[in-house]
Amino acid sequence: MSQAALRIADLRQRLHELGAKPCHTDRLLRGWSQVRSFDVKGSPAATFFPAAMRATLPAIEAELAGLARLHGEYPADEKVARLLVELNDGQMVESVLLPRGGLCISTQVGCAVGCVFCMSGRAGLIRQLGSAEIVAQVVLARKRRAVSKVVFMGMGEPAHNLDNVLEAIEVLGLQGNIPHKNLVLSTVGDVRVFERLMPSGEPVIPAKAGIQQDINALCVNPLDSGLRRNDETNDVSGCIPVVKPALALSLHTTDDALRATLLPHAPQIPVAELMERCETYARATGYPTQYQWTLIEGVNDSDEELRRLVEMLSGKYAIMNFIPFNDVDGLPYRRPSSERMARMVGTLKQNGIVTQLRDSAGQEVEGACGQLRARHATAGQTVTRMEKRGKVLLQGS
Repeated sequence: MSQAALRIADLRQRLHELGAKPCHTDRLLRGWSQVRSFDVKGSPAATFFPAAMRATLPAIEAELAGLARLHGEYPADEKVARLLVELNDGQMVESVLLPRGGLCISTQVGCAVGCVFCMSGRAGLIRQLGSAEIVAQVVLARKRRAVSKVVFMGMGEPAHNLDNVLEAIEVLGLQGNIPHKNLVLSTVGDVRVFERLMPSGEPVIPAKAGIQQDINALCVNPLDSGLRRNDETNDVSGCIPVVKPALALSLHTTDDALRATLLPHAPQIPVAELMERCETYARATGYPTQYQWTLIEGVNDSDEELRRLVEMLSGKYAIMNFIPFNDVDGLPYRRPSSERMARMVGTLKQNGIVTQLRDSAGQEVEGACGQLRARHATAGQTVTRMEKRGKVLLQGS
């Protein structure tokens, strides 16, 4: 496997071959993911790590540092900035620094879902990110500011790269010092997410309880041992993760036919079934489902959508996040008027549904998800064409 697709499991295996025990690997992952020294009071790394691991440590650190480099930073304001991140094979992904210690990260280069309003999938899926590359985006952001919440809502569909995503969640939740409820996995509604994540046992939140409970006071799932891996191979593929993230569903409409049009390559699962699966997971973990809804004028902002939303979300352990459409070159869509968006938010709130209007980060820099990468790729193609043209002219002179 190439370095560009480095997985945490690969790193664990290499450290094991260097004589590292789980405690040594744990300290390395803690130091790396939290951007801090490998030394612990009374236990310096120089004497704690095995000799063979110490000898290789500079090369390992250099390899980890090369997984994700900052290619460009595009501030929207003092709290929000889009980061164009270069991977070690030259591919680009995007991360977003958000207010209150938040960070949105990517899980793929490109995307196969092909949402008609999204730039990320217009070129299709280029490649998966390894779990180490996913964590490396958090490391890169933490070198700039504190990160206490990570949302997997950047480029890519996490369900299509589930082993790597869950492996990254394990590290961020156990070694990265990020609370489970502050790890938010977004999906268009792939059943594999529900099958892999669903915990056993009694639900944390009874079915009769609503979102009005104090979300911040809920207990974090006490099972803290991480993915149940094969100790011989460090393989976590297909394992059931114990670090349970919060779940976000890219919903965008209550109409099954319209959703199939907006999300052409998403699993064709009825909206009602998806919401029931989300509700079951939310009650089982104690984390409300976050429903994502990109607001597009004349497409999914009708009174009929509002009526169905009220009906389907009433009593659910859920939060509705409306996200105004972020202009994308070449697409005909527009965001609704401020008055219309305010009415939609107000209607849901009046019906007891927790609702937020979240402006898509990056409006000021034309930074809808995937646009920075697309602009970089276009610029590179222009340079290549100019270089080729120059060679032709030179050859003909």
